[in-house]
Amino acid sequence: MPSPHPSLVSAFASKIGVARVDITPPIGIYARSWGLAKHDVAEGIHRPLTATVCALGDSPAPMVLISVDLGWWKSREDEAYLRSGLLSALSLPESHLLISFSHTHAGPSLSRDEAQQPGGELITPYLAFLKEQLIAAARAALQTRQSAHLSWRWGRCDLATHRDLPEPGTSRFVVGYNPQERADDTLLVGQVIAASDGKTIATLVNYACHPTTLAWDNRLISPDFPGAMREVVERETQSPCLFLQGASGELAPAEQYKGDTAVADRHGRRLGHAVLSVLNAWPDQQQQFSEVVESGAALATTRTLPFPSSTRQHAECAPLELALKPMPSIAEIERELQACTDRTTSERLRRARGVRRIVGEGSHYAMPLWIWKLGEAYLIATPSEAYSALQETVRHHFPQRPIAVLNVTNGYVGYLPPSEHASRDQYSVWQSPFQSGSLEKVIHHARSRVADSLAKTAAILPS
Repeated sequence: MPSPHPSLVSAFASKIGVARVDITPPIGIYARSWGLAKHDVAEGIHRPLTATVCALGDSPAPMVLISVDLGWWKSREDEAYLRSGLLSALSLPESHLLISFSHTHAGPSLSRDEAQQPGGELITPYLAFLKEQLIAAARAALQTRQSAHLSWRWGRCDLATHRDLPEPGTSRFVVGYNPQERADDTLLVGQVIAASDGKTIATLVNYACHPTTLAWDNRLISPDFPGAMREVVERETQSPCLFLQGASGELAPAEQYKGDTAVADRHGRRLGHAVLSVLNAWPDQQQQFSEVVESGAALATTRTLPFPSSTRQHAECAPLELALKPMPSIAEIERELQACTDRTTSERLRRARGVRRIVGEGSHYAMPLWIWKLGEAYLIATPSEAYSALQETVRHHFPQRPIAVLNVTNGYVGYLPPSEHASRDQYSVWQSPFQSGSLEKVIHHARSRVADSLAKTAAILPS
């Protein structure tokens, strides 16, 4: 289902501020993200990790969006430590803060449960440092808000490919490049322009593609491809760029699982130039038919008009009850983990334990869904790794609305694969704690919340 590319995009007019901080962890921190890895600690830095904050709206309840170069949470308590700390320090309601992870697989561990691992003693101090840095950046973004507008444009980039691959000769699906399946290549780019001088304040890049270029042979801390992407965009715009990971459950680069950081940089430049192509397609204006002039042919001329702008904004968190699959208890997983001597299996068990702790040991989990309305655009965020059907379906139903969908935001709970994959022997299926049909329920819920928002907006507009 290809995403629509509407030609008319409205702008969100408000007070907007941006700030960035360095969140690079210390060398030597526990950073084992791959079961096949032979190392445990980070041995160097490929590129610094950063957090970039975009504060939108006037006080007393602005909305704060944070793009962070980190992987995923393994514990509800660790995630709550960070997010609750920011909510308290900034005096924000829960619905007004989005902490969106880039989902790099070359970052540090964020789990205090792993304090006994090599380099694990650095995790707790790093989490404290991370909280301090994000609070400082958010305050700076709030303090530097100025009159500006955020407009959106659509583009394409074929970096993302389908990664659910039938293993030859078996019934298993492995995680790797599958050229036979279509991948959602939609790129949504937001540009924040200052009202005072027309300069770019920030660029927002919403694109769905797993940052899994660097894998078990890589021993360096890295943002993966978003790092080089930002470098390309920021060199041109002279302003910060926020990467917002889309619904990328089944999407990744064709060339991945490398130890060579040059591959990640090449991927990033590829996406960065696609972003610049969108930004340079036309200025912050729209073209409308003007008149026909007679030349060698009858020519239709256009006139240049500014995008219509809106100051409407709204934020909500709308949880949805999802049924959980039968799973081992935390105690059962702990027993398996204690008896396990294989490093790869131990890594899988630790991940399973983390997911089980996050969703709890009941029969259902209240999946939070954040909906932000910014003018005529929407941001939809979940803590899951939803498949691209989430973004493609919602965009298909609201083709004239810029809709950014964010994975791995405000927590982490596992995959949301389509129901037709339920019988597959496939990582995203058996890793997911949710029963079949959960992705479709989330899609329906997101569509309903956007439709309700549009209906409310229509009801208050003058006839």
